[in-house]
Amino acid sequence: MTDRPSGTKINQLDPHARRILERAELEGIELIRFLYADHGGVIRGKAASRSRLAERLSTGIGHTVAMMAMNMLDQLQDVEHMGPVGEVRIVPDPATYVPLPYAPGAAAMLSDLRRPDGTPWEACARTFLKDAIADLATEGYTLIAAFEPEFTLGRRLPDPSGGPDRLVPIDDSLCYAGLGFDTAHDYTIKLMRALETQGLRVEHYHPELGPGQQELSVRHAPALRAADNHVIYRETVRGVALRMQMWASLAPKPLADQAGNGTHLHLSLWSDSRNLFAEDGEVRSGFIGGLLAHLPALTALTCGSVNSFRRLAPRMWSSAYAVYGPDNREAAVRLCSPLGDSGEPNLELKPSDSSANPYLALGAVIHAGLDGIRRKLDPGEAVDVDPDTVPGRYPRLPASLDEALDALEGDEVLMEALGPLRRSAYLTVKRSEAAAFAAKDVSYELFNHLRVF
Repeated sequence: MTDRPSGTKINQLDPHARRILERAELEGIELIRFLYADHGGVIRGKAASRSRLAERLSTGIGHTVAMMAMNMLDQLQDVEHMGPVGEVRIVPDPATYVPLPYAPGAAAMLSDLRRPDGTPWEACARTFLKDAIADLATEGYTLIAAFEPEFTLGRRLPDPSGGPDRLVPIDDSLCYAGLGFDTAHDYTIKLMRALETQGLRVEHYHPELGPGQQELSVRHAPALRAADNHVIYRETVRGVALRMQMWASLAPKPLADQAGNGTHLHLSLWSDSRNLFAEDGEVRSGFIGGLLAHLPALTALTCGSVNSFRRLAPRMWSSAYAVYGPDNREAAVRLCSPLGDSGEPNLELKPSDSSANPYLALGAVIHAGLDGIRRKLDPGEAVDVDPDTVPGRYPRLPASLDEALDALEGDEVLMEALGPLRRSAYLTVKRSEAAAFAAKDVSYELFNHLRVF
């Protein structure tokens, strides 16, 4: 007889909850991870046993408020209202339930951080994105998005000289080369199957520019689902690699002398059945104008680590200037031409990577674009050259995390959107990371980023 928790009747649960309880039993799931993303960009969580799942779906799992003051080095920061006193609940969204093919017996759900009384907590990143989506809806808009990640596949080996572990890429293949496909084939097929099992539809794959570098993209989705998908993607990329005795890193720059890993953010804005980015009109122009106006501050949220700014350099195809242009891969905002007659035009934000909290990043992008629409901001002329070939003409993006945080502190729109508790915690956590890595050498920075992301 299946163990049912006391005090919770299965028929009292909503259809999503009943369905996942049935699936968990049928699939032999023993542990269900409740996952969230913190201010350091780290995916964290706790797990409920199957025997207590029905209860925990409604109550969540208890959690200290202090964890949202933890940086990526697990150094707890001094943030008011995020100390040893205080509780939140990690409350899962049953609609996000997925099995973890790389971890037999386990499943996961994306979660909100809520107060014990069930109300949203002001520091919950997923709630920040939900609120941004709601704000967008008041103007009659819906955002469709997709994260386009790159990562480095290899093995984590001890350093012969006794320093931090090294990431040794799986190959030295050339960009898009057949050898790269063959070298990573077994891993790639397992990764694709795992993602598809979790409801992420794989669109494209190829070996990228750097040794061991891979790019595998999944299909777009409504904004919240897109951010949830990226969390699942990050966990799956790492989990599949570990099961195959390999190491995968989505860090922006895990190898100092090789190409960096971006996570370009693709966006389209819809009203009813119309893609407004397919039209060269006021809405698209305003949204682009908003992105460019807020881009120095946005980079503190879309490129959320010290390591990010090793990637954001001129002539690296990563975007280092606040400009836009049609199919310009050195522009921060690219107007993407559609694929075929059935394809949809979209915008690509290039200064974005997987060290960012995807909920904060996408939510901030929405607020920036919406501000541009409301104020009818002019993005200026489209740029059809590499902006670095015209010295001094175009505004340079921040060159360090500290510079980006300074810009964020000075951005009234984004600071207001973040709110007092969230902005205080985020700035404190990120300032602490900048200080911690400034006190160490490059190898320490590279190791800790490839280890965490």
